Amino acid sequence: MEEEWTQTLGTAPLLGIAAGAIALILILIIRFRLHAFLTLVIVSLLTALVAGVPVSAVASTLTGGFGSTLATVALLIGFGAMLGRLIEHSGGAKALADKLVDVFGEKRAPFALGIASLILGFPMFFDAGLIMMLPIVFAVARRVSGNNVLLFGIPAAAAFSVMHVFLPPHPGPVAATELYEANLGVVLLLGLIIVFPLWYVSGYLWGKFVAKRIQLPVPALFGDLDEDQPKNPPKVSTIILLLLLPMVLIFLNTGISALASAGVVDGDAIWAQAAVLLGNSPIALLIAVVTASIVLGTRRGENGTALEKILDSSLGPICSVILITGAGGMFGGVLRASGIGDALADTLSDLGLPLIVAAYVIAVVLRVAQGSATVALVTAAGLIAPAVVVADLNDFQVASIVLATAAGSVFAGHVNDSGFWLVGRLMGMDVKTTLKTWTVQQTIESVTAFAFVLVIFLVASLF
Repeated sequence: MEEEWTQTLGTAPLLGIAAGAIALILILIIRFRLHAFLTLVIVSLLTALVAGVPVSAVASTLTGGFGSTLATVALLIGFGAMLGRLIEHSGGAKALADKLVDVFGEKRAPFALGIASLILGFPMFFDAGLIMMLPIVFAVARRVSGNNVLLFGIPAAAAFSVMHVFLPPHPGPVAATELYEANLGVVLLLGLIIVFPLWYVSGYLWGKFVAKRIQLPVPALFGDLDEDQPKNPPKVSTIILLLLLPMVLIFLNTGISALASAGVVDGDAIWAQAAVLLGNSPIALLIAVVTASIVLGTRRGENGTALEKILDSSLGPICSVILITGAGGMFGGVLRASGIGDALADTLSDLGLPLIVAAYVIAVVLRVAQGSATVALVTAAGLIAPAVVVADLNDFQVASIVLATAAGSVFAGHVNDSGFWLVGRLMGMDVKTTLKTWTVQQTIESVTAFAFVLVIFLVASLF
C-alpha cells in the first residue's frame, strides 16, 4: 500500500505542514514541558495523518523511521557508554584529563580536545566518535575550574561534525563525489585545506563564546562520578591505546572499502571482507568494550558480578538518549515519506542560480525541511549533477561544488534531525539550549564552509 501511494499535495501545503509540525514540537516541549520522546511520537503521528499518508501505512512509516535510526545509533551509544563507564570507573578518564591539562594547560585544553577529535574524526563517524570522546571531555571539564561542559563539548562535537561532513571516506562526500563524477583525491585535498579553519571558527571560537554566556554543568551520562576511584589508575598510554583501537579498526574498514572501490584491491576477497566487518562502527566499538573489560576490569580485579554492575550502570542514563534520538529519526522519516523533499527539489531546480549556489541552496532547504543531511546532500547532488557533468569545469571547480553541497546539508540541524537530539541529550541540554548552541554551530559551520569553497571555486575558475 505504501509503495503505491503518491503524494497529491503541492509544495506550499507540504511546507506549511512541516513548519506547523516543527512549531508544535517546540511549543509542546518548551512551553508545556511535555517529554521530548512523547512529543516527537505524537507529532510524527499527526504529521503523517495530515500529510495524507495512507492510514494503513502510518504505523510502518513511524516504526520504519524509528528503527532505521536506531539500527546503528542504539548500538553505538550502548557500546560507547559501556566503554566510557569502564574508562571513567577505572580512573583512566581522570588520568588522561589530568595529563592533557598538564601538557597543554587549562586555557588550551578545549583546543587540545578539539584537535584530538579532528584526528579521531578522520575515520570515525560523527556519533561513534562523539560517544567515545565524551568521557574524556567530561573528565577534563570537571578537572578545569568552571565545570562547564559547553567549553569542551562544543569544540569536540564540532570537530567530529566537520570531519564527517567534508572529508572522504565518510559517506556523504563520497556519495556526492560519485554523483558529480568528481576527482576523489581533489575533494580530499580541498577538504583537508578547509577543515581546520572551519573547525576553529565554528567549533573552537563558538564554543568559547557560548560557554561565557551559558553555564552547563557536566552531566552524569556514564553514571555518577566515583569519588573513591582507584588509587592506581591505568596508565595514560593504556587509555589512549583503547581509544585508538576502534579508530584503527574503522580506518581499516574505510581504507579497504575505498581501495576496493578504486579497484586497487579485490573487495570480494575473504581478508578484505573480514577487515571491513571488523571495522564496521558497532563491531569496532564492541571489540573495544570487550578489550576494555579485560584490561580495565578483569585484570584489575573487577570480576564477575562487579564488572557486570559497572557495565549495567552505564546503560540506565543513556536509555532516554536512545529513545529520543530514535523518535527524532521517526519525525524526519515521516517528513521524507510525505514527499516534501521531492516537491521542494522539483521547485528549487528551476531557480536558474549558478551551479555552486544552486547546489548549496537546495541542500540547505532540504536539510531544514526534512532533517536528514544525507538525504539533503544526495538529493541536491542528484539534481545538479547532470548540469555539472556537461559543464566546462576543472577538477577543482567540481570538487568545490561537492563540498558546497555538503556544506548545505549540515545547515541548522534542529528538531527534525536525530543528531540534534543526540548532541543535546548526551550533553544534558534542554531543547532551547540545544537550539542556541548546536543549531547555531551547525549554521556557522555551513555558512563558513560555503564561503571557503566559493572562494576556492572562484580562484579555480581563473585557471
